[in-house]
Amino acid sequence: MKVSRRSAKKTIVAFLCSSALLLGACTVEQGSATDVGDKSSAAKASEAPKVNAPKASVKDGATGVSPRDTVEVKSQDKGLKKVSMTNEDGNEVKGKLSDDKMSWSTAEELGFNRNYTITAEDKNGKKSTTKFSTIEANNLAENSLSPLDGSTVGVAQTIGVRFDSIVRDRKAVEKAIKIETEPKVEGAFYWISNQEVRWRPEKFWEPGTKVKVDADLYGVKIGDSSYASNGNKASFTIGNKVEAVVDDNTKMMTVYEDGKEVKSMPVSLGSPAWPTPKGIYMIGDSYPSIVMDSTSYGLSLENGGYRTPVQYATQMSYSGIFVHAAPWSVWAQGNTNTSHGCVNVSEENAAWFQNFVKRGDIVNVKNTAGEQLSVYDGLGDWNLDWATWKKGNANEAP
Repeated sequence: MKVSRRSAKKTIVAFLCSSALLLGACTVEQGSATDVGDKSSAAKASEAPKVNAPKASVKDGATGVSPRDTVEVKSQDKGLKKVSMTNEDGNEVKGKLSDDKMSWSTAEELGFNRNYTITAEDKNGKKSTTKFSTIEANNLAENSLSPLDGSTVGVAQTIGVRFDSIVRDRKAVEKAIKIETEPKVEGAFYWISNQEVRWRPEKFWEPGTKVKVDADLYGVKIGDSSYASNGNKASFTIGNKVEAVVDDNTKMMTVYEDGKEVKSMPVSLGSPAWPTPKGIYMIGDSYPSIVMDSTSYGLSLENGGYRTPVQYATQMSYSGIFVHAAPWSVWAQGNTNTSHGCVNVSEENAAWFQNFVKRGDIVNVKNTAGEQLSVYDGLGDWNLDWATWKKGNANEAP
């Protein structure tokens, strides 16, 4: 049967349309309206935020945590409901919750050789427990700071931090000590012993300078398994400039205040056997009465030492040099040196001197036969040139 071209075209179009309908039907049969809805619900469920428990800043099971560190707990959702931190003895650590209740942090120092447990609960009901331990320290070294908080001191006063144990990491100690001055003054650290570091400016302080020291040393490692057990803070003021000039040529001591002479008195200094060291001293402790014992400075009684009670003793060095009353040598004062190195004056002058000077005032000893007072003596910090002092000696730790 003969088919026209026009009829053939119609037949092809009809076939294609039928095929399209069949394909469409197959597509619908592969799934249902219910299946599509289930998939949509699952997708929404997977997009829902996961609710987590509170998280601590230390990992559970952590060891060797520094007690210097502040421990924090943060909410992972709507805020913290309760946080508790206790040590192995059950004692609770003080903590502070933020105003928005989203975080908690320790509000006191932790201890060495301790085990801590943190339990935290969020407002969503999720809870977490974190256990950790702090550094195991074999030695805890105490330290002290001078001058004292609230004091007024002389223009030669240096800042000192002294430990009761040897410091092997000097740099760590220096880094932990912050010093602020008003007006601003450049200064530097220098170790006068393996246990004591000093800080001073290049020149004597200007009267009226305000100084703040924050020795934030607690927990600082100072040696193998040795850590600082405390820190210290102090604020002090530099008072007026007082300087006593002791001249062996004249056997006189003249005291100046802000450059003006206040009083002059005769002295007897160290004899030729024990000449008084020359140089800059700074006033230390004062004693209305004291027993001066040369054996405490290594000079035995058998070798010419002494054990003598004296009045109005004002310290000039750690090695036992004082301005003090010496009524037995009044005859020599002003003309002959008879002491073991101290500055001997009359009882009246010793009392006046002690009441007039303050810690950190200057005593300048000139023209004696003795060597220069050592920077390592304890109160001879100003006898080291600034270039050497500024360079420091932190690298010379034992």
